[in-house]
Amino acid sequence: MMQLSPHFSLEELVFSSTAVRLGIDNTPPPAIIANLTQACVTFEQVRRVLGVPMISDSGYRCPALNAAVHGVPDSAHIQGWALDFTAPAFGTPLDIVKAIVANNTKAQTLATLGARIGIPFDQLIQEGTWVHISAAPTMRQQVLTATFVNGVAHYTEGIAP
Repeated sequence: MMQLSPHFSLEELVFSSTAVRLGIDNTPPPAIIANLTQACVTFEQVRRVLGVPMISDSGYRCPALNAAVHGVPDSAHIQGWALDFTAPAFGTPLDIVKAIVANNTKAQTLATLGARIGIPFDQLIQEGTWVHISAAPTMRQQVLTATFVNGVAHYTEGIAP
């Protein structure tokens, strides 16, 4: 098992029960492993804020796996930048998103005193029963909430209860 960071292994960030079931080889090339390793900096910061283990549901997805799970064609998962996870010992996905946003709001306030700006992320999405976080280099700090209608996700800006 290859550790990418203190709390995240390559094995857990590439595992997919869908890939196993469909016989899809989800082995990432070296460039994607480098992205996953860099993304783990963000994932470790989230874990530090939550104070409990995060359960990975979906990290890297090869294009075939992404298509099989109906992911968007430009998904950050394909490049190894994203993680879908839960942290039941912390709370609900809504609790998790609120904690990350609160951490960043506090950090931004302290930034005037020379402190760090908080957890870097591109997207943070409350996706119903899980949280999606992307560490893609664009780092938009975009917070979204997904609602599902007939199995199709619709996204709104911000945190919705």
